[in-house]
Amino acid sequence: MLSEVLLVSAPGKVILHGEHAVVHGKVALAVALNLRTFLRLQPHSNGKVDLSLPNIGIKWAWDVARLQLLDTSFLEQGDATTPTPELVEKLKEVAGLPDDCAVTESLAVLAFLYLYLSICRKQRALPSLDIVVWSELPHGAGLGSSAAYSVCLAAALLTVCEEIPNPLKDGDRVNRWTKEDLELINKWAFQGERVIHGNPSGVDNAVSTWGGALRYQQGKISSLKRPPALQILLTNTKVPRNTRTLVAGVRNRLLKELIDMNQHHLNALGVGHASLDQLCQVTRARGLHSKLTGAGGGGCGITLLKPGLEQPEVEATKQALTSCGFDCWETSIGAPGVSIHSATSLDSQVQQALDGL
Repeated sequence: MLSEVLLVSAPGKVILHGEHAVVHGKVALAVALNLRTFLRLQPHSNGKVDLSLPNIGIKWAWDVARLQLLDTSFLEQGDATTPTPELVEKLKEVAGLPDDCAVTESLAVLAFLYLYLSICRKQRALPSLDIVVWSELPHGAGLGSSAAYSVCLAAALLTVCEEIPNPLKDGDRVNRWTKEDLELINKWAFQGERVIHGNPSGVDNAVSTWGGALRYQQGKISSLKRPPALQILLTNTKVPRNTRTLVAGVRNRLLKELIDMNQHHLNALGVGHASLDQLCQVTRARGLHSKLTGAGGGGCGITLLKPGLEQPEVEATKQALTSCGFDCWETSIGAPGVSIHSATSLDSQVQQALDGL
């Protein structure tokens, strides 16, 4: 097992188009968002495995010797065992979560334990690790934060257990794994996503693993060789939405003989929201174009920043959106996928992020 500190990051995602059409067999285009989740893994010898997620106030620790004595035969069905409901229930017993544990906290802990026990059980002894994960991505906004979390965990655990090599060479500030290793990371990350979401499409973890832009249709995912390099404003309306309900509403409309609706007219499909209309109005007044991304019904929207747009106009647009009560970030799409960084290259950013949480 490796003994050095590992620093890993993975991007979030936005859907450029097809967020509801994809449910009905059409094409969706997803791109990596240059807002990232970061993970720091530090091996130690105190007999504990510690998990800290400061963004959502989680700090858990388990005794490695106790975990070592557990019957983990339910994980012995081969690599990347599908996390069935029965398996998840057993993980809950292992985790020792209280009955009143929040859903978000519970799922994050269970995904970690699943990946830790599944990947590390091949070691002579389960490793003592200190793991901290923090993110630039807002949680629960449809930007793939859980997938970036699962990707970071899978990449770090596979590397520390030497299932895949550390691609970082002397003098490197950042590097990425080989295609074969990325496929293994993606496979494990998808299982982590299944613990959290039950039946995810696999798009979010694939975008977070590979980066760039992906085409998705009926379960088939392919990378675009030349993804667009676009600057955008990402705006979170902070209006909560229920993806399952919104998807069901679209299906009901289609079943009522309204299939001739243009799939791209998302408002006509009943997944718009007054907050998203407001976002579009604010940016349209400045000659910019916006759309929702994800399920709709609130959540996030993206605004394309035209090449050559002056920075004062960008700042004025951000201010106008912020004055509406929205959160707004200036960022880009087509970001690189999961990456490993030198321990020194992000020291200041790491400390700044942790200090701000």
